[in-house]
Amino acid sequence: MAGADGLTAGADGAPRCWWCGADPAYIRYHDEEWGRPVGDDRRLFEKICLEGFQSGLSWLTILRKRENFRAAFNDFDFAEIARFGEAEVALLLEDAGIVRHRGKITSTINNARRAVELVGEAGSLRDFFWRFAPSIEERPARIDKAALKGLSRSAQSVRLARELKKRGWSFVGPVTAYAFMQACGLVNDHLEGCAVRAGVEKARAAAPFVPAHARPDAS
Repeated sequence: MAGADGLTAGADGAPRCWWCGADPAYIRYHDEEWGRPVGDDRRLFEKICLEGFQSGLSWLTILRKRENFRAAFNDFDFAEIARFGEAEVALLLEDAGIVRHRGKITSTINNARRAVELVGEAGSLRDFFWRFAPSIEERPARIDKAALKGLSRSAQSVRLARELKKRGWSFVGPVTAYAFMQACGLVNDHLEGCAVRAGVEKARAAAPFVPAHARPDAS
């Protein structure tokens, strides 16, 4: 059970953010992925698509189906997905291993086409998305459970969602955009006292694509 500080101790005794609970897959995701900086375009595209699929569902549901999603969507190679048509949509709607929601499936295909265009505009998805990483000064002084209650969206996620929608992306509202920013390390929302937080800060400090204004002290 999580304490008032939002931390929970796992079987190994390490304090972690309350939301990962006791599920081994969720704990691995919390420890090894969430908040660590992502610079690979395909993985960035995967993350933003899966955050869209999560809408109305739990992230654990999506996490358990992630390998099925990767198989169904060509490991999120957006150049390949951009060529999907109605035949592929029909097959995806029959795939019980993923979330069979026509709107979310067609959104992924649409967003793949928009991603190809965005690479032409910005050079890479990485270069575009990381523009929206907030500066150190724009972040709460302390990341605790109380601070996170007000962080389902941010000024940066509102701007990111607006810029994506302007370019024709769908299923990318400010809340989805902020969840994407959390997952991909544009922000580090591991709680103070979480066993993983310091390692995530070091990874963000070391990643060459993290902009200087958002780069934490590596010490």
